[in-house]
Amino acid sequence: MSSVSTTSSETHPQPTRRDFLYVMTGAVGTAAVVATIWPFVDQMNPDASTLAAGGPVDVDLSKVAPGQQIMVQWRGKPIFVVHRTEAALKTLQNPQLLSQLADPESEQRQQPPYADNWHRSTKPESLVLVGICTHLGCIPKFLPDPNASDPAPNWLGGYFCPCHGSKYDLAGRVFKGVPAPYNLPVPPYHFVNDKSLRIGENPPGETFDFGSIQQV
Repeated sequence: MSSVSTTSSETHPQPTRRDFLYVMTGAVGTAAVVATIWPFVDQMNPDASTLAAGGPVDVDLSKVAPGQQIMVQWRGKPIFVVHRTEAALKTLQNPQLLSQLADPESEQRQQPPYADNWHRSTKPESLVLVGICTHLGCIPKFLPDPNASDPAPNWLGGYFCPCHGSKYDLAGRVFKGVPAPYNLPVPPYHFVNDKSLRIGENPPGETFDFGSIQQV
């Protein structure tokens, strides 16, 4: 009884030149996309062992332009880092804004002592916040442009949580009459140098415990 043999070309057709070019084009395109987004993904996700240990995270401030915000992770939490402009800093002391805030003097303990001031930071231009709404834990949107009609008339710039409408200014101070009860928390941090920020570590000589804040 004779057996019927099947050649490999019948079972697995050989790829054509067109097939080869198609695969290579797709591979190059995918590589280009990955190469484009990787710096942003890498910035958002520090080393896994660092995250697991809850250790400090360093941020290169030279990549944050005036008026811009970046977001990094610390202890699994989103951290907002903002380079505030001179105009934004002036707005923070505007009586029109202060009259709308629930805790304009930051009397509730939502920040370390070294950020207990009108701009809630160690350097006025550099804002560092835990980006979690103090109502139900959503991530607020960064809406820095003043005089916009959205999310509210005469908006002066700040944060808006679309889940239930909570609003914060560009120091993370909560507005009156919104569901969120507290200002956005300020994590421990300090400046390693003029261009480098370290989140999760107090300045030398400070002993602020992040667990002492009212609410995240």
